[in-house]
Amino acid sequence: MRFTNRFMKFRLPNRKKTAENSLPEKKGLVVSINSNNRGLDFLVELFQQIRPANAGNTEVAELKFKAFLFQLKDDKSLLFSLRRALLSQFNHSDLTTALCESGLISSRGFIQELGSKLKHKIIPPLLKQTDFLFVFERIFYKRNDYVWIENIDITLWIRFFELIGIEVNLSEPKLINQLSHSMQVLSYRLAMMGLEKEVTRQYDEANDAVFPFLEQNRLVNLFMEKKQKPHTEQEQKQILEGIAESLHNCLQSIKWIKDQRISAGTSLAETFLLTRMEQHVERIFMLIDALDQDHEFNTRRFIHYFITVIRNQNRKNSLGEFLSQNLGLLAYQISEHGGKRGETFITKTRKEFYKLFVSAMGGGFIISFIAIFKNLLVKATVAPFWHAVLYSTNYSIGFLLIQSSGSTLATKQPAFTASAVASSLDSSKLQGRPDLNNLVVTIAQVSRSQLASFAGNLLVVFPLTYLLAMIFFEVTGTKIAAGNEALGLLNAQHPFKSLALLYACFTGFFLFLSGLIAGWVENYVVYAQLPQRIRLHPLLHHILGKKQMSWLVNTVENKLGSTAGSVSLGFFLGMAAFIGKTFGMPFDIRHITISAGNTAIGFFGMEGPVDYRYLSMILLGVSLIGFLNFLVSFGCAFYVAVKSRGIQLKDYPEFFGLLWKYLRRHPADFFRPPRK
Repeated sequence: MRFTNRFMKFRLPNRKKTAENSLPEKKGLVVSINSNNRGLDFLVELFQQIRPANAGNTEVAELKFKAFLFQLKDDKSLLFSLRRALLSQFNHSDLTTALCESGLISSRGFIQELGSKLKHKIIPPLLKQTDFLFVFERIFYKRNDYVWIENIDITLWIRFFELIGIEVNLSEPKLINQLSHSMQVLSYRLAMMGLEKEVTRQYDEANDAVFPFLEQNRLVNLFMEKKQKPHTEQEQKQILEGIAESLHNCLQSIKWIKDQRISAGTSLAETFLLTRMEQHVERIFMLIDALDQDHEFNTRRFIHYFITVIRNQNRKNSLGEFLSQNLGLLAYQISEHGGKRGETFITKTRKEFYKLFVSAMGGGFIISFIAIFKNLLVKATVAPFWHAVLYSTNYSIGFLLIQSSGSTLATKQPAFTASAVASSLDSSKLQGRPDLNNLVVTIAQVSRSQLASFAGNLLVVFPLTYLLAMIFFEVTGTKIAAGNEALGLLNAQHPFKSLALLYACFTGFFLFLSGLIAGWVENYVVYAQLPQRIRLHPLLHHILGKKQMSWLVNTVENKLGSTAGSVSLGFFLGMAAFIGKTFGMPFDIRHITISAGNTAIGFFGMEGPVDYRYLSMILLGVSLIGFLNFLVSFGCAFYVAVKSRGIQLKDYPEFFGLLWKYLRRHPADFFRPPRK
């Protein structure tokens, strides 16, 4: 049979006609099963005709695909050529790499895999022409092919694969051998992963942890042995059913380990390993389905694998997808720790509301001294780097004092309350859907709690910082900032004549990042079992007394994370201006409470009459700084927390209607708690 140069074309159906009514313009001739290259060229040109110009246009993609299905059904020579082309690729290509590698994380570890993707972004790896992945690379060569392939309705793909009779190919002996060998390779890898310490550490008995992973490998090897000897289909079916049952047990073990993350913590290595194990289990399930010879091929599972391979080949070097795939559990754990503390910043009763307000006043008291000391440190004659270190130390000490005194800093709340808000989504599931009503109520609670904190901070910072500046002047005879220096402090907060609003966004990100660091450290304390290790440390056990040991263990267990967050935030804020000046770029911070303190110092140092219009603009700038601090910090933390739970809010547009309805009925709830 000859490969035709007159390849048929597909017409996009007229909108007034259905795809089924469109007619082919030309007929295609069949290709030889032994012509591997011509078969590949046939497939490349075939999908070139199907591929829409815009990968994101689902309507056009489905219309072209429907037209193709109609022509495939109508033109028997085209259908025969397509079957022969696919079979020639199966006969001349090795499927093992595609089955054992594509779409699966490698065993090199997170950092090595990340480095490999960075390297291959520049120069892609070389594939052998006998590798079936080479076929996918040639056919789906555009990096966004997976978009239109995923968007096409799965029922159309089912019709396509049923039409070409994909189950016929599964009777080929060479193909069956490749499938069996791939299953055995994946089984050995899964068994080895089941023996890793990240799995066994969660169980009291190691045998309980590794049994399902070793059992599935034993059954797979038994299946391979039976293949070499005469056996009945019933025996083969029983063994494959046993493998499937063991794989379900493996998934249960993986799920149980995930469920322990709140009490036992997690790590990047564990997250990476669990993701890889789940992928291997699902791949073996697909191979079992192909090997059971029950003539009931699970087309949906095969299509899922088919789309996964294309997506993986298109996105195999995507750093964003790799990080998103592997950091989900770790992000959940970090945000979960943040959410626990965030619940303390959410007021439900009036007593809690006023308690938070008083706590915020304490935070404002400490911030006033931070602002005074920071402006005094400006006068120190040291190198710019050491200036930045002094600023960072001043901020860190202040934040630690706020933490140890039980006071509240309004801008540190969003990073924690966002996690608590996200957790309200899955605190009460409604038939698998997030509880949007619970989310609306939680947002109202967060709104009034945040207002209480801002009010408590600012009502103290403005007058107290002004008073401290006045006392300093009375004692020393000099102002902390006077003349142009005082005017510079005020201008730095101007919303339109400075970059204050941009710097406020930078600060919001730093607030979010410090909350993330605090959550990561708390997770590490739990996962690494630091309190227990310190308590049983032989040297510390003899050096420290019982009270000192108890204090150290309690500090590490309950305060190490928040301490790390406070210190990191202090250095983020203190080093920002130095980095901006060093690299000659607009990079600095604007923190609402510190900006309020600087405004008070600048106002006291002004000479001449006060322009109240100008001063009101500065106060507006301080308010906008606070709003952006909150918005960016809360937004970033909420995104991470929601994404780590696998929730897409865009799938629930009714949420905004529920929020608006609640706001109309209970507007006061967003500003103060109800009486009951």
